[in-house]
Amino acid sequence: MKNKINTMEINLKIKSFKKIQKFKGLNNTSKSFYYTVLASLMVIMFFSITPKILVLTNDLLVRSVEIENESKNNFEKVLSGQSIEVEQEDKFDNIQVFEDIFQYEDIPTSTIRLSASTIKQLFKDTDYNLKDVRKSKIVKPVNLELLPNEMKMIENTTERKNLFIQIVLPLVLEENNQIKLDRRKLFAILNRSSNSNSEKKWLNMKFKQYGVKNKDLLTLKIRMDEIPASLAIAQAAKETGWGTSRFALEGNALFGQWTFGGEGIKPLAADSNKTHKVMKFQILQASVRAYFRNLNTHSSYREFRKFRANARDNNEELNSLILADFLDEYAATGLEYTKILKKIIKQNSLTDFDDVKLLPNSKLMKKII
Repeated sequence: MKNKINTMEINLKIKSFKKIQKFKGLNNTSKSFYYTVLASLMVIMFFSITPKILVLTNDLLVRSVEIENESKNNFEKVLSGQSIEVEQEDKFDNIQVFEDIFQYEDIPTSTIRLSASTIKQLFKDTDYNLKDVRKSKIVKPVNLELLPNEMKMIENTTERKNLFIQIVLPLVLEENNQIKLDRRKLFAILNRSSNSNSEKKWLNMKFKQYGVKNKDLLTLKIRMDEIPASLAIAQAAKETGWGTSRFALEGNALFGQWTFGGEGIKPLAADSNKTHKVMKFQILQASVRAYFRNLNTHSSYREFRKFRANARDNNEELNSLILADFLDEYAATGLEYTKILKKIIKQNSLTDFDDVKLLPNSKLMKKII
């Protein structure tokens, strides 16, 4: 409580009590006079203190409803190294979670699909090659929107794999950079006693994007996190056959995500009673973002997120070879799928890319890289 009672009022109150004690023997008229004085002082004090109490109470109430959650105390425990609670379960809302991704479809595009030879020349002109990336740990922001149609025609397996990695790596790093910015903003908001209207609006948007219906900040913190580049590249390689699948070339679908309504590509070998399609996207970056959002929100990957959160809280690096074990529900083959992912990561030394940085293309990004 920061309310302070005026010192003069306190002294008057004390003196009044002393006078009452001293004049106990006076007649009823004198007693009534002093009782009246005392009552008057108490009334004055009441009306002078009450507005202050109401202002403070209102302030506390406003602060408590700014973000309706029970997690700030829990979050402080997390920051101090104590164990965390499992994220709260929310019903997966496909529309809300992917709303910002669907907006890509409304953006007019004049994208021209570059040939494989043109892309290779572009990478050569910008000195972008994987050998240097492994040494320098730096990737230039070469962001391609479509895969080349000739991916299938590149007979040399190593050459095809390298081209695919060169195309996908900057897209994955770009998404991780955006999450880094969002996490930084989230932590800044949590460290403040009150939040601005713009901050509350931003939080509400993130609650929607990450499917957190109860506005629990701890759940948002667990879901809003990065995915190792090696794991993302391995899954994209597995799902697209290193960029050669029909879904990747026709629908920019790098991760084989399903949809049961709206735009999509029907699998040729699908059973007649199957209604799912593979989601299609306007550009490759939209597919990458949808993949990140899927792993960071769907209930099938809760254990994946829990392990990642524990690693974060213990200041450990995110290990894709361990995280892959928690993706057995990504494909019908289950554990066999996770074994393939780890094999792809090891055989292609993809963990070399987990600590690389994407050269910043803005002042804001320079601050976090």
